[in-house]
Amino acid sequence: MEKLTSKQKERYARHLVLQEAGEEGQKKLLAGRVLIIGAGGLGSPAAMYLAAAGVGTLGIVDADSVDLSNLQRQIAHGTEDIGKAKVESVKETINKMNPDVAVHTYQEFAEEENILYLLENYDFIIDATDNFTAKFLINDACVRSEKPFCHAGILGFQGQLMTYVPGRGPCYRCIFKEPPSEGAVQDCRQVGIIGAMAGVIGSLQAMEALKYLLGAGELLTGKLLTYDALKMQFRTVKLPRHVPDCAACGKLVSRHVGN
Repeated sequence: MEKLTSKQKERYARHLVLQEAGEEGQKKLLAGRVLIIGAGGLGSPAAMYLAAAGVGTLGIVDADSVDLSNLQRQIAHGTEDIGKAKVESVKETINKMNPDVAVHTYQEFAEEENILYLLENYDFIIDATDNFTAKFLINDACVRSEKPFCHAGILGFQGQLMTYVPGRGPCYRCIFKEPPSEGAVQDCRQVGIIGAMAGVIGSLQAMEALKYLLGAGELLTGKLLTYDALKMQFRTVKLPRHVPDCAACGKLVSRHVGN
């Protein structure tokens, strides 16, 4: 990549003085490609912080439109966006924020028929969905495609996240095995969710993507980070390094271990 322009040096000045980033790190971010599946509570802060950081290409996947009940936590959208496709609303927000970022929109659900196509051209995936079917689908597709991704979930005053990198720790299915039966777990429509929780966990997902692109620090591979906002407590749970009988990554991990 060519040298940063004078405007880019000013925009990313606080990155350029970071030992873990600097000009070469900023070039990595500008060359980076991150796919965000879900443009709601988690996807909004993740997309905005990645755009502000100068991640050069962002993909946004969501089939829904903005409604009034979204605005309590989905900060990429405003009142004037009600009725608009969420992917277009997020794109407009990002375009206003940072012209360095190219935004590709996919107004569709992530499903078995399109998931591998959606992942194909991206370096890192953010699972910002709100249902178990999509989470297991994303996990299995990322394992199959050998794509790193960050999972997160939020409900009430609690949140959790973990990161999968091929060969470096367990996947989502290693830990949670199978989707719960329909109706076994309440969702945010039934339980509710405090708006700022989406900001906390979605921002942490953006941080995992940035660290991955920079090659800096330690990712949440082999660990599940949980957050209880009422107690203001973070807890890191160590996960098993290898689950040989995992239906998604068992064979893949064995291959990496064998190498």
